[in-house]
This record gives sequence, C-alpha cells and structure tokens, in this order.
Amino acid sequence: MKHVPNILTVGRLILTLAVFVALFGGPSWYGLAFWGFVIAAVTDFLDGWLARKYQVESLMGAILDPIADKVLVAGAVVGLAANGDMTAALAGGLILFREFAISALREVLAPRGLRLPVTMLAKWKTTLQLAALAAALLRLTLPPWLTPPVSLGIDVALWLAAIVTVWTGVEYGLAARKALKGN
Repeated sequence: MKHVPNILTVGRLILTLAVFVALFGGPSWYGLAFWGFVIAAVTDFLDGWLARKYQVESLMGAILDPIADKVLVAGAVVGLAANGDMTAALAGGLILFREFAISALREVLAPRGLRLPVTMLAKWKTTLQLAALAAALLRLTLPPWLTPPVSLGIDVALWLAAIVTVWTGVEYGLAARKALKGN
C-alpha cells in the first residue's frame, strides 16, 4: 500500500498525455479524452486520500501531485482551446495564469522558509476546475442538437471555476505579502 498513492499520481500523468493526444484525434476520440480525464481527476482525490489514510505521505508524492494536477488542467485547457472552445481558452487562460503564478510564488518563498499552505477554498477550486473541464470535454461528445442548451451551463461552470481560482490566487498573494513583511 505504501507506493499506491505515488503509482496513482504517475498514472495520472500518463493518462493526461493520453487525454491530450485524444483531443487531437478528432471526434471519434473525444469520448476517450472525456473518460480519461474523469479517471485522472478521480485519482487526484484518491491518491491524497490513500496517502493520508494509510499514513504513507512521501516527498515524491508531495512534489508530483501538484505537478500532475497542473499538467492535467493545462492539457485539458490547451486541448479544448485547440478544438475551438473559446470559453475554455479564456477561462482556462486565467486558471493557468493563477496556477503558474502561485507555483512560482511558492518557489520564491520556499528558500526563505515560508510556506503557503493549501486552503479549503483552494481544494474546492481544484474540484470546480476538474468538474468544469470534464463538462467541457463532455460537450465535445454531444450531438449538435443537444449542445446549445447544455453549453450555457458548462460555460457558467468554467467561469465560476476561473473566478474562484483567481480569488484563491489573490488570497495566496495577500498571505505571501503578509509573510514577507513579517520575515
């Protein structure tokens, strides 16, 4: 059981590559992209839960898990944008900007001994991102007559995920500023 969380994380990275490739395979591959993304998103929850439950957290897992999360989100955003999903491109662009900015901020703070612990809202942010991107991937598989009524809800979910993502980025930025002033 000791290595299962890390195996799931590495599996998520590999599955992300398959999702990305499937998004460029055309309509007959979009279902595979959707299901691959859903499975990868579930492993995001499962690997952390298993590591905590069985007390097998590791440095490798702590490093790989956030990387796998960002690669999964970035792969979906880029693939959706390449398939003409402008909402995913715009909202996803905001999401990616925040994700990489906060990762860079953590890298700057770490040598100073400062940390930005993950907040509960940031955990919900990840859930919103994954759910909204899964819905956007599902939209690629829908028949044309069904897409218009469903698209509005998917677009709202994408923008909600982007807003919460930016909000958590502002919270982290303020926390970093406070920590740097105190240091």
